[in-house]
Amino acid sequence: MKKAIVYGASGLVGSYILETLLNNANYEQVIIVVRAALNIQHTKLKTIIGDYNSLTEVVKGIPVDEVFIALGTTQKKTPDKKLYYQIDHDYPVLAAKLAKENGAKAVFLVSAIGANAKSSIFYTKMKGETEQDIIINLNLDHTHIFRPSMILGDRKESRPLEKVFIGIFKLINPLFMGRMNKYKGIEAANIAKAMVNSANQLNEKVKIVQWQEMTHLLK
Repeated sequence: MKKAIVYGASGLVGSYILETLLNNANYEQVIIVVRAALNIQHTKLKTIIGDYNSLTEVVKGIPVDEVFIALGTTQKKTPDKKLYYQIDHDYPVLAAKLAKENGAKAVFLVSAIGANAKSSIFYTKMKGETEQDIIINLNLDHTHIFRPSMILGDRKESRPLEKVFIGIFKLINPLFMGRMNKYKGIEAANIAKAMVNSANQLNEKVKIVQWQEMTHLLK
């Protein structure tokens, strides 16, 4: 049986990753690193209170087999680009690095469609650099990068504009066909399920997972 550590468990996708892992018989322990305790009780669950600045100390020496990362913010919530970059790039890279030092052989990262380290767009460049720094610099045995387009689901915080886009995506999803499949919206719960299922299919060193691949992982 395995031990997994989850970052971003208080968020939409991360909360589903946590739930899926807790209900999966392959895992004996699920560790989460959060800024404040979640209202969840489970015999498998170990909660660590920490953030980017305290991370190195709070997870020191805690053995894990896999790390699941679903960290991220928005420009509206974090207008300071330096802090935005720390949350979406520095924190995931540090989390993966520390997990590797603690024995992790595989990392599963929520990124974004269009991630490209050479992009001139801040968001897609940042996501691409995060992927690149985890894949190349950390060189874990297995790195699975999940690139959803619109993430569907009900968030705890209010995002009126996002709700409008989600409604639009649900209507136009059927129009994305063939090579355009990767732009289809996908439920947060299905992203989480695909990530956990992919942990049972560690055949490739690096795997980029988009809408079609995520859908296959649900079967």
